[in-house]
Amino acid sequence: MSDSGFGPSTLVLALVGSAVTVLSTFLGALPALAARSISQRSKDVLMGFSAGVMLAATAFSLIVPAIHLVEERTPSRFLPAVVVGGSMLVGGLFLHLCNRFIPHEHFIKGQEGNAEAVRMKRIWLFVLAIALHNFPEGLAVGTGVGSRSMTIAVPILVGIGLQDIPEGFVVALALMGVAYSRKQAVLVALYTGLVEGAAALVGFFATSFASGVLPWALAFAGGSMLYVVSDEMIPESHRQEYAKEATAGLMVGFVMMMFLDVTLS
Repeated sequence: MSDSGFGPSTLVLALVGSAVTVLSTFLGALPALAARSISQRSKDVLMGFSAGVMLAATAFSLIVPAIHLVEERTPSRFLPAVVVGGSMLVGGLFLHLCNRFIPHEHFIKGQEGNAEAVRMKRIWLFVLAIALHNFPEGLAVGTGVGSRSMTIAVPILVGIGLQDIPEGFVVALALMGVAYSRKQAVLVALYTGLVEGAAALVGFFATSFASGVLPWALAFAGGSMLYVVSDEMIPESHRQEYAKEATAGLMVGFVMMMFLDVTLS
């Protein structure tokens, strides 16, 4: 594979990017079938690790490439900052509006969204909450693969795939902790992985067939991921008494993703 393009057909590329997100979340949830419980400290460390990976992916795999792509098309030093910064803010606003109007329920914060939340089964509220959380990750994967640049795509695929594994495990255990069966917990992880896979397809086709939107799409995905990390993952991992352990997990995840981005690019 080269930076000028992967070899296989566009359909195969789309399916590969989508499959990575689906399988990673599902594989992460499978150990929950055998695990009875996990300590709150371990949950916070794993959540912090996932947050660190997402932060580094946002910075090094999405924002920096988006800036470079705009710089290649204009001599201006001002325009790249405006385009990328504006796209990030739009991505964050998009997630904010989704959180405000789509009914969902977090394990700790409780119900959010509109009044329809009270009319839905609780497990589907959890599904929607996790799906909203995972959508930017899938979008990032699809956008990276749609760029047809190995330099952009491979670090995103590897990084998001790796962070989806502990995330799927924590989600499955959290569902079991609120009285859902092991089977239901793993199925929910699979459902949310499918949503992430669908988001990957959206990102792929948006950039694959309209290459001019690539820097905007990368920055939009980055802004969406940054919103999720700040609004959900860091607060969730710091609610208990293990904030320092969660911060350590975040730093390890950030450095690991930075290492992958540098070595695989």
